[in-house]
Amino acid sequence: MRICVLGTGSIGGLILGALCSTEHDLVAVSRGETAMRLSTEGLVIHRHDGPIEMIPSTRFSVIDTEVQETMQGNIENSDFAIICGKSGDTYDLAKLSSKLLSSKGIALTVQNGLGNYETIREILGSYRSMGGSTTHGAWRDQDGAVHWEGFGEMAIGSGESDPREDELPILDALVSSGLNPRWTGKLQTTIWTKAMINVAINPICAIAGITNGDIETNPRLLSLAFEAANEVASVGHAHGVDMSALDIEEIVLGVIRSTSENKCSMLQDVMAARPTEIDQLCGKVTEIAETHGIPAPVNTTLLALIKGIEATNR
Repeated sequence: MRICVLGTGSIGGLILGALCSTEHDLVAVSRGETAMRLSTEGLVIHRHDGPIEMIPSTRFSVIDTEVQETMQGNIENSDFAIICGKSGDTYDLAKLSSKLLSSKGIALTVQNGLGNYETIREILGSYRSMGGSTTHGAWRDQDGAVHWEGFGEMAIGSGESDPREDELPILDALVSSGLNPRWTGKLQTTIWTKAMINVAINPICAIAGITNGDIETNPRLLSLAFEAANEVASVGHAHGVDMSALDIEEIVLGVIRSTSENKCSMLQDVMAARPTEIDQLCGKVTEIAETHGIPAPVNTTLLALIKGIEATNR
């Protein structure tokens, strides 16, 4: 298969690096300095199990979305696109995927936040769209190297209880890359569960300037993380998403522990004075809560604090 990875930051870089161990043709879609580094220096991955991999730039093609010439030879010839970019860019990334994919090509979003799968489905159609989440933890250093700090899984689906025949090669590619995929027949529950985890961890780490594992060492922060997660689950339930079977505190604590050394993406964004994904996380939760007439005070407060930090960083 020919696989495009759109957005090669921390998680996108991790996924691209993992896929480099397979025999598939790869295209890295990035921009600016990141695209230039991939083109000239390749990719460095500090793996969760110890080794450091130095992947040459010849292993994949690079599309710089700011350089139109790099699109040449890459139109409508990919079988699979994995969208990893920021949630605020979902519409543009979905439109770009529609240009890169063949007529039967499928796009998968593993982005943070709510609403991404719906956006991709509107552009590509339900048959060519997949959604999911990942609990792998990664961060990217100032030299562009990706640090795969926590080993997790990729839960993916398309709304059906079992994958279709044309979706099986996608699962096989992710299995052979070592990304530990599993099929979910409850896609919305999967997406909301990941959003719940992100809301419980990311804003707190970004505000306090700490790694994921530091939350557990502070009882007040851990209690706040649990309150935020339970609030997301309550809003999800009101919105028709079945989260009743989840042991919420166990799930949140498990991710905190498995990614304990990780600097979450929101903390990385705050440190770099970049816009965060708070609107697609706490912002979406509070917006949906309002439509159902239920309060979401924890998410509202976390949203206000992160928006305040963003305003100061401008």
